[in-house]
Amino acid sequence: MIDPLRLKKLLLRMIDIYSPSGKEEALLQYLKGYLKRRGFNVQAQPVDDNRYNLILAPETGDIQLALVGHLDTVTAYDLEHYAAVEKGDEILGLGAADMKGGCAAMMEAYMAFAGEGGNAPALALCLVVGEEETGDGAARLMKDFRFPRAVIGEPTGLVPCFKVHGYIETMISARGKRLHAAMAGRRENAVETLLERLLKVTHFFEHTHPELIYNIRDIYTSSAGFAVPEYSEAWIDIHLPSGAVPGEIITELEEIVTLQSRPHKAIEVIFRTETIDAGYEIPEKGPALDCLRAALSDHGLPWKTDAFRSHSDANQMFASGARPILLGPGRLEKAHTQDESVSFREVQTAAEIYLAFMKRLFAV
Repeated sequence: MIDPLRLKKLLLRMIDIYSPSGKEEALLQYLKGYLKRRGFNVQAQPVDDNRYNLILAPETGDIQLALVGHLDTVTAYDLEHYAAVEKGDEILGLGAADMKGGCAAMMEAYMAFAGEGGNAPALALCLVVGEEETGDGAARLMKDFRFPRAVIGEPTGLVPCFKVHGYIETMISARGKRLHAAMAGRRENAVETLLERLLKVTHFFEHTHPELIYNIRDIYTSSAGFAVPEYSEAWIDIHLPSGAVPGEIITELEEIVTLQSRPHKAIEVIFRTETIDAGYEIPEKGPALDCLRAALSDHGLPWKTDAFRSHSDANQMFASGARPILLGPGRLEKAHTQDESVSFREVQTAAEIYLAFMKRLFAV
């Protein structure tokens, strides 16, 4: 059985340990000790010199189902106020929804399954790092392990997601030369040029591809004082539905950005694609799906599915041959926000669903 008190204590402690991408060491050490004290053989799969994934896997290496969660968060909005706070059923704090709630639920379900004598030599629990930035934890995981099925505890409101959006990260930069501010002209200003191209890009998204979700972020310009800055850049996040072709979007964008509508002889404009993760869709059929459907039904949840409107480690896993389903507590719209929170009742229900799913899948 799921132990609600143990689960809540674990979740609160996980939120209290600050673990932004690239700095997950303190949380890794805590969870490694937590699992070892409960008799589990924990593998520390190296990701870099200081960071690693935590893996509980069968000695045979034959994994049929992996429960996967990422331990990292985005950086704190306020380093004085990121820890866990309880307000009734809600637990507030950095990573509560994305996705320490899902990780805690998976850990509790795994422990409960083992405690009930569950003999599943083909089951693995994988807690990875780096999802919010480079995805290096998932990349390392898929180098050493292979599994056909995975459940990832991203915040989906306990609605299974069989469609996952793709992701493109691009950068637009403009470079010219520094001039005295009194001598500047629009055609010689890198910032003006960048803004012009960004307006073209937003028009492209809104009128040609309204199905895409875009976010302009991290606009930067070189410090120039009372002078024309010689450099400016902006980064753009693009999330696209599972059926969209990333290469076509990138080609269209590059043409828009690099095509000069008027002579900017003094300005060089560069378009660069940094990250490409294709979206995917998996069929809603098969014995494993029947087990999941029954597990949800056991908890009075109707069968409905949705698309996950962001990318995640699931994209890399799908590209490596796995077929990940996203299912976890919390809401995506709460993630990365100042008031991030998750319902503890939903975290507990998630743990119960994971446990029921494992029991049915492995016929315990």
